[in-house]
Amino acid sequence: MRRIDAIGISIGIFAAGGILYLVLQIVGINSTNSGIWTQAILVGGLVVWLLTYLLRVTNSDMTYNQQLKDYEEAVLQKRLEEMTPEELAQLQAEVEQEKADKTNKQE
Repeated sequence: MRRIDAIGISIGIFAAGGILYLVLQIVGINSTNSGIWTQAILVGGLVVWLLTYLLRVTNSDMTYNQQLKDYEEAVLQKRLEEMTPEELAQLQAEVEQEKADKTNKQE
């Protein structure tokens, strides 16, 4: 996210709070209660956003994690493409041997 995006979002939230305050006053709620409800709704929204952020962090569903995963897959794919058929056959034999060893240990 660029700095201008963050500034725009901040201004948008500030404007939404002001509009909500005015709407509550137009509906007939006095200014004190309008301010309290506006603050409560904005803080509630902040708490919900924070909880979704924490959920993404705990699930490792962040942009950095996805970029790292994509990079690792690209590096492995490039290494596989550069291997000779003999090296690929040797790698496949090693993988099959590890699978067999793992199966034997579980039994």
